[in-house]
Formats: sequence, C-alpha cells, structure tokens
Amino acid sequence: MVINGLQKMTLLDFPGKVACTVFLGWCDFRCPFCHNWELVDGSAPEEMSVEKLLSFLERRRGILEGVAITGGEPMLNKDLPELLKRIRDLGYPTKVDTNGNHPGVLETILKEGLADYIAMDVKNSPERYGQTIGLDKFDLAGVRESIGLIMAGAPDYEFRTTAVAQLHDRDSFEGIGHMIEGASRYFIQKFTDRDTVPFGGLTAPEDDRMREYADVIRPFVPSVQLRGVD
Repeated sequence: MVINGLQKMTLLDFPGKVACTVFLGWCDFRCPFCHNWELVDGSAPEEMSVEKLLSFLERRRGILEGVAITGGEPMLNKDLPELLKRIRDLGYPTKVDTNGNHPGVLETILKEGLADYIAMDVKNSPERYGQTIGLDKFDLAGVRESIGLIMAGAPDYEFRTTAVAQLHDRDSFEGIGHMIEGASRYFIQKFTDRDTVPFGGLTAPEDDRMREYADVIRPFVPSVQLRGVD
C-alpha cells in the first residue's frame, strides 16, 4: 500500500479527537467537485511507506487520539483491513471515509471491529447520483447496501453530502432523506472551490438555502448539522 499524504494533526477529521489524517490514492467515482483529484486519478506521489507511517504513530502516542483514513476511496486498497488492524494494535481508534460503493470491504471492517467511526458520502438523490459522481447509469445497489451496513453495525458514524448549487436542490435532499431514513447523524457541508477542483464554474449554495436543505432532511434524521455555514 502507498501512503499518498499525511496531515499530522487535525481537530476536524475525527469528531471529538485530536487525530492525524492518512490519504490513500485512487477512486472509482469522478465527482466534478472533488478537492483531491490528484488522489482520484492516482497522480499524487508517494509520501511514505506503511512502515514509516506506523513509526510516526509510535512516536505520537500520547499526543494523537485517533487516525482518520481518507482518499481517494480507501476501500479500493485491498490491504486496508490489515492497515487498520496494525494502527489499532498501536492503541489508536480509527475512522474511515468512504463513498459507499464497496460494501464487501466495509462489511469485513465492521465484522472485524477495525473502525470506530465510518463517514460515508451520500452524493445525491437516486435520480441524480450518476450525474453527481460523473458516472452515467450508476448502479446504486452497493451504496444502498453500505448505508444499511453502517446503520446496523458501525460503532459510530455519519452520513454527509457536499452541497453544490449546480447539482443539488430541495428534491435532492428529499431523496437523500429517504435513502438514510432512521440514521443517527447527517451533515450537509458547503462546497468550497479550490485550484484542485477538476471542473470550473461550480458554486456553493447560499447559507439560507443550506438551512432549507437541513430542514428538508430533519423529518428523516434526528440530528442534521451544517458545515461551512455561519
């Protein structure tokens, strides 16, 4: 496994913990609003080996409280369960971000107790999912299965959506609400444009629109929070 990036300390990526974030390359989605395109297409250079990462974590015992694994799509890496096991053997809780398209790997991680927190992106309503992830005629079966696995078996979790003005509307969030009905926690995060976003011309919804979307979701999920809204 190649480690393509390491943020040595963050208060944002693992709720309630001082953590580091490990970035893994490659993704099977092509979201036009992605911030980490160099990880999506595998062009990001290797930053360190797994052994160097574990050595870093050894030295940070007592300082860091958790390790977040993100990408790209971490679950494309066949060695992810083994990496999580080795991190947990050092005494660290683990969080994994996922696009939800790999329920088999997710099920293994949950059954073996290798993740303390799962964060899954729910990109849009079923009708607009393919458009939002840059893949026509996308089969949602894996995403739906992952939602069920997380709600039934994750120790702690969140579902989240990055809201983009050109891709989301009220109907989007109505559809998302039906997909994750009964979930414990959901976040809507405001799109932020960066130089690394592959497509220009995308913008964030206004704050009032973000609040409107949160109100649409609340009948389905008891805890709905906004990120990036004042």
